[in-house]
Amino acid sequence: MATKDSGGQRQTNRKAEEVDDTQAEPSEDVKERHEKLDDDVDSILDEIDEVLEENAEEFVRSYVQKGGE
Repeated sequence: MATKDSGGQRQTNRKAEEVDDTQAEPSEDVKERHEKLDDDVDSILDEIDEVLEENAEEFVRSYVQKGGE
């Protein structure tokens, strides 16, 4: 019976306890950027909601490609 040649390389598996799960506390700058991005996303979603409330059919048609593609 033939054995599989691994090319002389070994594959080792890390166990869960070997992986360092230390999570650093985010800095104030990162927190501020995250809050600003959240605010930006919320404002974009609000704008989309307003457009959909006014004219949803036209909004959807603008994304439909010509020729059925």
